[in-house]
Amino acid sequence: MKRSRGRGRRPQNNNNHNRSFDSAGPDIKIRGTASQVYEKYLQLARDANSSGDRIQAESYLQHAEHYYRIVMASQPPPGAPVSNGGEQRPANGEGAPQGSAPSFSLAEGTEDEEVA
Repeated sequence: MKRSRGRGRRPQNNNNHNRSFDSAGPDIKIRGTASQVYEKYLQLARDANSSGDRIQAESYLQHAEHYYRIVMASQPPPGAPVSNGGEQRPANGEGAPQGSAPSFSLAEGTEDEEVA
């Protein structure tokens, strides 16, 4: 029998929603789950925007978008069977996550208006 070279390490499951991330952002280091890091970057973007630094706010929004995509990738696709300890979910979609992708924009106004 051939000996493995991996020293017994097993590959990590990267789809674990509790996985901790270390984000070395533009000027701050954030640690937490993908959703926690996402929320922190959104808050930093709001703070930067309110202080008038649109460039820094946009940078934080780009970081937030990256972690949003990680959060969405870790969720099962809609309609996929979910093992939840024998609990039945309604077939009509009740209980499924609602809403759409967030807007990562600093533009003010409605969607009908054109931003100059």
